Amino acid sequence: MGRGERGALSNRVPPPGAAAAGTAPGMAAPWEDVLRDGPAIQEAAAVAVDAALLQGVLMRTEGRPNDSDVVNFAPFTLLPSAVPSALFEQAYAVQQDFNMLVDAISQNKEFLEHTLASTIEVDDFTARLFRIHTQVLEEGLAQSVFLGINRSDYMFDSGVDGTPALKQIEINTIAASFGGLTSRTVAVHGQVLKVLGKPQEASRLLPNNPSRGLALGIAKAWELYGCPSAVVMFLVEEVQRNIFDQRCVENELWNRNIAVIRKRFRDVFEKGSLDEARRLYMDGQEVAVVYYREGYVPSNYNEQNWEARLLLERSRAVKCPDIATQLAGTKKVQQELSRPGTLERLLPGHAEAVTRIRATFAGLYSLEMGAEGDKVAAMAIADPDRFVLKPQREGGGNNLYGEELRQVLEKIRDSPQRTSYILMDKIKPRPAMNYLLRAHSPLQVSECISELGIFGVYVRQGSELVLNEAVGHLLRTKAVEHADGGVAAGVAVLDTPYLV
Repeated sequence: MGRGERGALSNRVPPPGAAAAGTAPGMAAPWEDVLRDGPAIQEAAAVAVDAALLQGVLMRTEGRPNDSDVVNFAPFTLLPSAVPSALFEQAYAVQQDFNMLVDAISQNKEFLEHTLASTIEVDDFTARLFRIHTQVLEEGLAQSVFLGINRSDYMFDSGVDGTPALKQIEINTIAASFGGLTSRTVAVHGQVLKVLGKPQEASRLLPNNPSRGLALGIAKAWELYGCPSAVVMFLVEEVQRNIFDQRCVENELWNRNIAVIRKRFRDVFEKGSLDEARRLYMDGQEVAVVYYREGYVPSNYNEQNWEARLLLERSRAVKCPDIATQLAGTKKVQQELSRPGTLERLLPGHAEAVTRIRATFAGLYSLEMGAEGDKVAAMAIADPDRFVLKPQREGGGNNLYGEELRQVLEKIRDSPQRTSYILMDKIKPRPAMNYLLRAHSPLQVSECISELGIFGVYVRQGSELVLNEAVGHLLRTKAVEHADGGVAAGVAVLDTPYLV
């Protein structure tokens, strides 16, 4: 969704009687009646699964993750979830600011060095990334076009008085997924609502096609690279269950007559090369853009893969992301951004953007060695249910809560190891009832919470931002008993927002 479409959202009127009895205004969807109608739910679920298969909301199976002979539907909610329209609009309105911020951080070596200094001491993965970053800068950047694809994730905190507020969980600057499959789920939920006798509500579901927007950014970077015969390389994992999500973006590029190749780190190690101008070649083909869907966790790397990463970073090809932009998405940077004055230093002359960004921050606390960090650790140990302990990791399933948080912090409270974590206020969204549809799982109603992600795309040539857009959204929903984890991690499911 580009800038031109953003204003259209504010003209949407909430459906009549959207807030059902016993729930906070602005958070209930108008299908409380349906949730208790067993036969109608059974029929709708059967229709929903077939609709998902028809629309291509697909994943490969766990048993056969690298071939498409057997596939199944990606897990999703039976019904769209209610999202407060004001918060939805706020999330879109701040996305271009976040794009600008990530881009500014990626160009500020001193800020990254200062912010990550203690983390590098205790976290080998961040240290290796930073070493490559430093090496590439010392050699001199060959890359002159920069492409950022990120996804900023939020929850709706119910607050003390029950008024929902938009609070950022994190920003993903590498391999932000599900822009493809979420482009297909609106049609599925529209069909379900019609089957349940709610055609008017079905017509209110917003169109959403992040895969087109992601492809637009990649295509712009490819064009600015300036070699019409060059290809776009998707750098992919060894295990590729989520291939259809990637194919959505890939097909958008083929539709623009931009050739796409899919390679793994090991292919780059074996067959990648640079010429004297540091142009990147794979099997004799020049590569204009490297789009990472891999490389965000330590398990993605062995020594050969680190060498391949260095080769890619040294090249002239447009990396999405380059290593500085990956570092800009670390949890430690997130925590540093919440310190008074930091945003103003990174975005001078952008006071309104700073205000919009800061409004989305939850409480973030440093665990640096020293009196301040000691105080923070003691506060969390005393009241662990108020907080989340986050390591410098992407991919879901890494955060610590409650008793586990307390145990880990007690163990490392006096050790520099604690600086590899940040502490964040726990966001407390208001749950709603829904059905989570998963292959081979019984149909049962669950108490659920949702997480809204906004996809951002920007392209910079030299020092000029030539593209800066919010290009779509992703709503993921999980049962409240699951504290952490994304769709690929097997906990949250795909959803569609219903604005109220």
